[in-house]
Amino acid sequence: MKRMRTILLWSLCFLVIAVAGGASAAEKGGVLRVAVIDEPPTLDQHVVTSDLTTMIAQHIFEGLYTFDSKYSPVPLLVKSEEMKGDGKVAVLSLREGVKFHNGKEMDAGDVLASLERWGKFGARGPVLFSNLEKVEATGKFEVTLTFKAPFAPWKNLLAFMNGGPVIYPKDVASGAEKTPITPEQYIGTGPYKFAERNPGRYIKLVRNEDYAARTEAADGYAGRREALFDEIRFIPVPDVGTRVNGVKAGDYDYAEQILGDLFDSLKEDPSVVTTVNQGANQGLMFFNSREGVLKDNFKLRQALQAAVNMEPVLQSAIGPAELWKASGSFMPESTLWYSKAGLDRFSANNPELAKNLAKEAGYNGEKITLMASTSYKFHYDSTLVIVKQLQAAGFNIDHQIYDWATLISKRGDPTQWDIFFTHHGFVPDPILFTFMSESYPGWWITETKRALAAEFAGTLDEAKRREVWDRIQALVYEEVPVMKTGDHFTYDIYSPKVHGLSESSLIWPKFWGVSFGK
Repeated sequence: MKRMRTILLWSLCFLVIAVAGGASAAEKGGVLRVAVIDEPPTLDQHVVTSDLTTMIAQHIFEGLYTFDSKYSPVPLLVKSEEMKGDGKVAVLSLREGVKFHNGKEMDAGDVLASLERWGKFGARGPVLFSNLEKVEATGKFEVTLTFKAPFAPWKNLLAFMNGGPVIYPKDVASGAEKTPITPEQYIGTGPYKFAERNPGRYIKLVRNEDYAARTEAADGYAGRREALFDEIRFIPVPDVGTRVNGVKAGDYDYAEQILGDLFDSLKEDPSVVTTVNQGANQGLMFFNSREGVLKDNFKLRQALQAAVNMEPVLQSAIGPAELWKASGSFMPESTLWYSKAGLDRFSANNPELAKNLAKEAGYNGEKITLMASTSYKFHYDSTLVIVKQLQAAGFNIDHQIYDWATLISKRGDPTQWDIFFTHHGFVPDPILFTFMSESYPGWWITETKRALAAEFAGTLDEAKRREVWDRIQALVYEEVPVMKTGDHFTYDIYSPKVHGLSESSLIWPKFWGVSFGK
């Protein structure tokens, strides 16, 4: 009898295992239909910084590093690294057995060709390569970076997918220049393969059955990536109402970039699930440091800063409170770069202080030209509130409204403006903020800033870099080259039958590890 019970017990265990195995297997399959805002011009990550391009391309291509859920850079195609020469030399050992979608094994020759093309023609590559003395293949599966001086942001630059150094086969990368590569050349190492582009209808990806996944647990973009769908189709649907109704009706499984005024109702709709993107955009007002009434007048800039209350600005421009945060830190709390330095000056909402500072600055009612664009509705809506607040504090604001192309043209001429409104997406390293560049319109160049920027880039110790960034952010609030309005978040929706997504996504939604099963 005991033997019979043992046999029955083992039979039950095998049955459970078989059922579980069947359930796991059932997770694979199906076609995920993703409604996107438009059709990307290219999937070539080296030369384009489009978020839409990145969202699609990250399933096909991979880089040497990526980011975990805390936005720390971790290896992806790299197996290990070794720093030498007092931080000036990085020796990268590559993973072996990683195959491109054409069956070729990835090696150092592919990495070198990809990095060189990105460094010469890429959107972000010159930032890294201007600090490199040389990059070379020092073994079949080894690449060595030699820097002119210690350059701390290098790993963040290699990990950032948007406009980043994804790895192409050597014969693709070495023959490409600035012109985007063709769809026939969309050959990566990722969990999905490019299959077809049907203009105006869809971009189709299929599962890579030979994908060499990492063994670590999935964490953000890092760790194990598993393609569970047979296909993913990215379908251009420019009209937001069509995207929303399509998910509700079952025509699409996922839709991106939904309007804020629909958020509250969609949260309560059982036919969809909302997911808020963690990678915040931030509204920014750039001050002219080269010409005009604000040039070198930090006291007057502080006066303008003191007059503004950002909460009604965000409320008016963004809407639902869950989609914005009146935060003055230039880096989000989820990163190690979050800083409280200078935040006592953020959103001061103090018109009297503003008037006093303006008087001390010698301001006598001179016209201050503020440019904004109607091409981005939240730009225009934000400045409507800001202008009223500044005028109430006694400033003579000339509110100039343009389309985006015209504004971009005008902001290059320092005689045309004093302030312009724009926004900035997430960056993995503060050195990549546009206001840190001396060539970006605004042209923030002071000796203190230059010294701190050099120290920040050349310091390898993480704790020391954080301390230097605190000082830089404090300086931003002191010299006011730019004024932040706050953070705002986009959100997407998807069908309840889709599993593996969370209520909060990272910068770009990812569909590996996602399925129609539980």
